Amino acid sequence: MKVSIVGAGIMGLGAAWALERLGHQVTLFDQGAIPNPLGSSHDSHRAIRYAYGADAGYMRMVADAYEIWARLWADLGETLYVETGTLCLGDAGAGWLHRSAETLAAAGHALEWLAPAELERRFPMVAADRVGAAFHLKSGGALLADRILAALARLVAGRGVELRPGTHVSAVEPDRGWVTLEDGTIVGADAVLVAAGAWASRLVPALAPRVTPSRQVLAYLTPPPSLAALWAEAPLMLDIDPERGFYLLPPVAGTGLKVGDHRFSLTGDPDADRVAVEAEAESMLAACRATLRQGEQFRLDRLKTCFYTVEPDEKFVVEPIGLAGWVMSPCSGHGFKFGPLLGSAVAGAIDAGEAGDLPAWARGETI
Repeated sequence: MKVSIVGAGIMGLGAAWALERLGHQVTLFDQGAIPNPLGSSHDSHRAIRYAYGADAGYMRMVADAYEIWARLWADLGETLYVETGTLCLGDAGAGWLHRSAETLAAAGHALEWLAPAELERRFPMVAADRVGAAFHLKSGGALLADRILAALARLVAGRGVELRPGTHVSAVEPDRGWVTLEDGTIVGADAVLVAAGAWASRLVPALAPRVTPSRQVLAYLTPPPSLAALWAEAPLMLDIDPERGFYLLPPVAGTGLKVGDHRFSLTGDPDADRVAVEAEAESMLAACRATLRQGEQFRLDRLKTCFYTVEPDEKFVVEPIGLAGWVMSPCSGHGFKFGPLLGSAVAGAIDAGEAGDLPAWARGETI
C-alpha cells in the first residue's frame, strides 16, 4: 500500500516508521526541513512521566509508550532517553498533585510522599519550605527529542521511506488519498495521513472548531555555580496545577535546564509569532524561582517558542477522515512521549483498513 504522510514531527515520523515495518511504501512531506525546527516536536528534551492527574487512561498508556520506545531504541541501536525520576510538587490541599497520587496508587505505582525535611534532604535544589506537598516516583525522565527526530528520520530514510522536506502541501483530498502540492502537483496514494501539528486544521478544516494553536514560551536557565553539581543529578519536576503550571527538565546528556509553562496561551500564528521576550515568561519564571533554592540567582540563558495544538480536554484526535484519509492531532503539550505509540496505532489501523476503537483509545477512554 502507498501511504502519504503530511508532517514529519514525532507522530508523522513514528507513523512512517511503523508503516514501513508493516511493509508499506511511505512518502513523508514537510514544509520545512526534516526534522523541522519550527515543528512542535523540535526541542532538546521532552518529558515522559506517569503522573497524569485523574486521567487514568493516559497514565496507563505511558507503559505502552515505554514498550514502543524500547522497540525504537532497538531499531536505532541507541537509547536516546535518560531516566531521572519524577518529583511532583503542589499544594497541601486537593489538586493535580493529589489526584495524580490517587490515580497512581490505584494502579499499583509505588510513590513516596516526602515530608519537608525529607524533601530538603533528598532534593536540596528545591526550597522545601515553599512547597505545600511533594511525592517522588522512580520512573520518568527526559526523551532527547532533537536527537530522536534526527535519528528516526535517518532510520526511515535508510529503510526506503521517501522524505520530501521543503514541500508545501496546499490541500488534501482524503476520499481519494491525494495530496496537492503548492505548485499544483497531485501525489496519489492509497491512504493519506495528516499529522501537521499546529497547521493541521488548515488541511483538515473540520478540525478547526476542535483544536487551537497555542504559542508557548520555554526558558533555559543556568543555576548558580554552587548548585551545579546538584542539578546534574536532578529529577524531572512537575508543578502543573492551573494556578502555576510550570514543569522543569534537568540538564541531562548535554541539554540545558528547561522550564515550561503548562498553561495554554491559545493564541498565535505558527508561521509568525516566533520571537519571545522575557515579559512573556515572568509568571512562569516567578513560580519556578520561588520553588527552587537560590532561584533568584538562576541566569536566564534564552527563551524559545513552541506551538502546541490544544484540544479542550487535552485529548488526542486520531481518526479517519473521508474514504482514505486519517488525521493525528493535537499534542496539547503532552504528545511527544506518545508519538511512536500513536504512530504505531494509526499505522495498524491503516494496515487493517478500519479504525476500530482507535479514536476512543487515543482519547484515553478505553484503557
